[in-house]
Amino acid sequence: MTSKQKWNKKAGIYLRLSKDDERAGESLSIENQRRILEKYVAEQGFELIDCYIDDGYSGTSFDEVR
Repeated sequence: MTSKQKWNKKAGIYLRLSKDDERAGESLSIENQRRILEKYVAEQGFELIDCYIDDGYSGTSFDEVR
């Protein structure tokens, strides 16, 4: 790639429930993560392709999810 060619910067963001914030509906933790990450993506000049959300299931649980 030459210096005149432009990179297409694309990003997906991943949001996960905090174990400390397990309220009904989309959690406050998810809302905050989305706001922070969307701002970062825009500041870096990335195109946001998708947002992946694990809300309602904490990463601290070792129970099998089906």
